[in-house]
Amino acid sequence: MRMSRPAEARLRAVGHPRRRTRTMLAVFAIILSLFTWQLVKVQWIQADEIAQKATNNRLTTSKVPAARGEITDSAGTVLARSVERRDVAGDPVAAKSFRERSTNGKPKGIDGVSQELARILGGDAAEIRATFERADARDSRFVYLAKDISPAQWSQIRALDLPGITSEQVQKREYPQGTALAPLLGSVNAQDVPGGGIEQMLNTTLQGKAGLHQVERARNGSEIATGENLDRKPVAGRGAKLTIDSDLQWFAQNELAAQVKASKAVSGEIVVADKAGNILVAASYPSFDNNDMSTAKSENLQNRAFTDTFEPGSTQKMVTAGAVLEEGIMTPKSHVEVPPSLKRAGRPFHDSHPHPTEYLTLAGVIAQSSNIGTILAGEKLPKEKLYTYMKKFGLGEATGIGFPGESTGIVPKVSTWKGDTWYTIMFGQGLASSAVQQVGLFQAIANGGVREPLKLVSEVQGGDGAMQPYTDDRKSTRVFSAKTSKELVGMMQGVVTKDGSAPKAAVPGYDVAGKTSTAERYDSVKGGYDGVTAGFIGMAPAKDPQLIVSVTLQRPQAGTFGGDLAAPVFSKVMAEALRQRKIPPNKSDKLPFPIKYRSEESTSK
Repeated sequence: MRMSRPAEARLRAVGHPRRRTRTMLAVFAIILSLFTWQLVKVQWIQADEIAQKATNNRLTTSKVPAARGEITDSAGTVLARSVERRDVAGDPVAAKSFRERSTNGKPKGIDGVSQELARILGGDAAEIRATFERADARDSRFVYLAKDISPAQWSQIRALDLPGITSEQVQKREYPQGTALAPLLGSVNAQDVPGGGIEQMLNTTLQGKAGLHQVERARNGSEIATGENLDRKPVAGRGAKLTIDSDLQWFAQNELAAQVKASKAVSGEIVVADKAGNILVAASYPSFDNNDMSTAKSENLQNRAFTDTFEPGSTQKMVTAGAVLEEGIMTPKSHVEVPPSLKRAGRPFHDSHPHPTEYLTLAGVIAQSSNIGTILAGEKLPKEKLYTYMKKFGLGEATGIGFPGESTGIVPKVSTWKGDTWYTIMFGQGLASSAVQQVGLFQAIANGGVREPLKLVSEVQGGDGAMQPYTDDRKSTRVFSAKTSKELVGMMQGVVTKDGSAPKAAVPGYDVAGKTSTAERYDSVKGGYDGVTAGFIGMAPAKDPQLIVSVTLQRPQAGTFGGDLAAPVFSKVMAEALRQRKIPPNKSDKLPFPIKYRSEESTSK
């Protein structure tokens, strides 16, 4: 069949060689223009962006940790400081290029780098090489080769210009006093996160602001000197000065450790303060080494002087006695006839030792730590009044120091005092307080009846680098009159005599006033009473008290009474504190108040 003319013409047009050539040229021109556009885009329009991406791939950015502020004691002795250290890392791929530099038969590649590092670090080259090879086997281009080396060692390594060898600057916290102050200072981990103690309490002051280190590296890991390198210096933290006396702390910590072991106690605390409320010692045992936290046990990390509470026992008798004096109900010489036992609230009460009827003054009740005598005196006072004085002393409330984990203690509201609670609280059972709170109580008595806020920090560094007073909004509180406080101090002098409960607390050459404490110990884990808390708190010189020392032993197995276990430690620590502070001896021959009265004269006032 013959094709029509129009169709035939169209076929000739399409298949014409010139037309095919023009079509191919057009397509080629389009492709060329697209390629040219892309080339222009890459070389001109996106050149900076692409170059920056390439540069970014060669950039290594790391944080430069800031040094934490120093912590010093009251004399300026350093208790905590940050020192610069280095962690060394390597790139196994880059280290292989060391062969290109090796001449005269020296080791090449990873083996050569390993030997150079071992020579400076004092390690085993085979171990370093094995670390490299393990990283290389898993296609990793980063592996730590050494940690915690000195800046001097890193300077030696850096001078060798080993390919692929870099370092990270770190700040290591050092504690020169070790275990003596660890529970008080706390610790800081590798990420600069504090773990308890002063480190946590003052973290916003001590913590600095990290800097930045950015370098551009070649493929072999070496630093490009003309690259986009950047350094933003870190800002160091601010320092803090404590009220602590590190020499006395060290002495007290050693005495405490020895007595905890000798008495087979589970733990112990010693707190020393001056009459102004400055804490000079806050010892806690068992302790830990905050220079090596891998050896620390979790139960020893807290400072028990702040965190642990216990039923204070007979030291609470000073609140009861002080209240009846302040209210004008009794005087130190008031007569108290103390029977062998006393029944109140349907139960019998006894003293720590059996005795016939005794004829004691109120001062004698304190000297011999009589539970029965305390009840007979205290029940003359409305329970609401006793509760008010307890709160004035700060019992049942945190001290306001801000120490991490500090306990508030427990003082039941007076509306909940049922049955024998009123009577047991008079002599220190049925409530709970910490060693620091008990020191606060005796500080007020030593200070003429004025309770000063307890202080642990005296100064902090300001933004200008100068030290400035560390203050807060806590105020002084008058609890007792100066007259009542002086009488209480005089009454407590009888405790430290052969007729009192703690002759072992005596300090040669000084009049000492203090109070023993032996209380049943509540164990929250066992859910009941287990053992005792044995303690002694005292002050000296009694004529003008300057120092308060508290010693507490928890659940001793070799002995029971505070006058036997805690008092001797008190004597040693107080003697050392008086010696260090050059407080002159002051000893009188007569007690301010009699301990006993003759039964034929009177039986009661």
